[in-house]
Amino acid sequence: MDQTGVTTETRKSPWGSVAPAAPACSLADVMSEQLARQLDEENNAFPTLTESGADLLSDEAPDTTSDLMLAQMLQMQFDREFDNQLRREEKKFNGDSKVSISFENYRMVHPYEDSDSSEDEVDWQDTRHDPYRAEKPQTTPRKGFTGKGKNITTKHDEETCGRKNTARMDNFAPEVHVGDGLGMDLKLSNQVFNSLKQHCYSEQRRSAKLHEKKEHSTAEQAVDPRTRLLMYKMVNSGVLENINGCISTGKESVVFHADGGSMEEQPVPDEVVLKVFKTTLNEFKNRDRYIKDDYRFKDRFSKLNPRKIIRLWAEKEMHNLGRMKKAEIPCPEVVLLKKHILVMSFIGKDHVPAPKLKDAILGLEDLKTAYYQVLHMMQQLYQECNLVHADLSEYNMLWHEGKVWLIDVSQSIEPTHPHGLEFLFRDCRNVATFFQKRGVSEAMSVYELFNAVTGLNIPVGEEDEAEFIAEIVALEKRNEDHVQRRGKKTFPVASEDGSPPLQPDAHD
Repeated sequence: MDQTGVTTETRKSPWGSVAPAAPACSLADVMSEQLARQLDEENNAFPTLTESGADLLSDEAPDTTSDLMLAQMLQMQFDREFDNQLRREEKKFNGDSKVSISFENYRMVHPYEDSDSSEDEVDWQDTRHDPYRAEKPQTTPRKGFTGKGKNITTKHDEETCGRKNTARMDNFAPEVHVGDGLGMDLKLSNQVFNSLKQHCYSEQRRSAKLHEKKEHSTAEQAVDPRTRLLMYKMVNSGVLENINGCISTGKESVVFHADGGSMEEQPVPDEVVLKVFKTTLNEFKNRDRYIKDDYRFKDRFSKLNPRKIIRLWAEKEMHNLGRMKKAEIPCPEVVLLKKHILVMSFIGKDHVPAPKLKDAILGLEDLKTAYYQVLHMMQQLYQECNLVHADLSEYNMLWHEGKVWLIDVSQSIEPTHPHGLEFLFRDCRNVATFFQKRGVSEAMSVYELFNAVTGLNIPVGEEDEAEFIAEIVALEKRNEDHVQRRGKKTFPVASEDGSPPLQPDAHD
């Protein structure tokens, strides 16, 4: 109680006891070294932000008597929980997507992060601050120009357009390597850019076309997926043991060697070949002339699409080989026909195919024997099998076990074909030319060989080829009229009395 009679009470601070006020000191005391050392020690008593984070990471219990230290700990704990929640949301947002969105920019960076954090690593996907990233050219504003007065620059400026064209090259297809044009400050003119753009477009179309062709057609020494599946099925069914590889390629087919398996209907040879007819119609563009006028397949040919005609081509060779086998002409034996794949017996031994007559090394006696064999086989084909080979040459005859074997009869036709005699004349020319060049003196001329095979006895005269072919064309015309009058059935080559039905015109 003071002199006025009012009782005074000491108020307590809500923050605890109030520290006593610092005693007043003179200027000399402030400048003293002892006081400076004392203030420095008191200042060191308050830890810095980094030191506080280090204390939190230590195993020792932190000092919580300081309000600053307590506030830092609470803030760090809150930021840690925020970052964990952010990671969970990022994981949920991205899911299993291959392209992910990062929330790292929203994280709180604090000293509690260890050295293994992703913040210490370089994020190469974040190119916002990439020093090596080239700056794209500035876009022209909507008004169409920038600058003022003499410094005005329109959207048609050569340098601006050049940089824009360089930047637009990034929109090309990924397989087009455009390089680092922006980094070199490359300026492409409109003409060059348009040429590059058109070239890339053409290359994309060509690549797609080649890919489509490769997937759906039989290429050189390769097969398309459909053909490969058929070949696998033959192996799985036991018809073939395995397929060894390609042994020959031609304009119309690819031939593979395989080891034979077993079939219930008939025995399978130990070595067989798979003749795969190419499904690329441009490989043999004129192949339809051999089959569309063949009276055996004329009705079916007009009703099939081009891809199914290939199967008809394989079926045609199978029927031709069957005729030749009945006449006991040396040729491959048919084992199986599956769509456009024809399985035949292998002419050769121990995976080595028999050489072609062109490549076979034969003496004069063997050549003479081969010539008479070929002559006899041509007569058998024409008279007994009612066939014309239509592609007979030293390339389609093999020499094996001392005799000639005929192969590749898919294009063989009947003599009643509108061009059958012309094809036979071409065969006779090929055979006569080959054996005459090899020195076989007994080899007949092409005209004598044609008459010997057909028995038509067309007058040779002075060996005028044009006149001889004209006579053949006239015979084909009368033959075609005869077939049309008799219907679509073919007639025998020789009549009952042995004379041929096709008689040449009488000459004086």
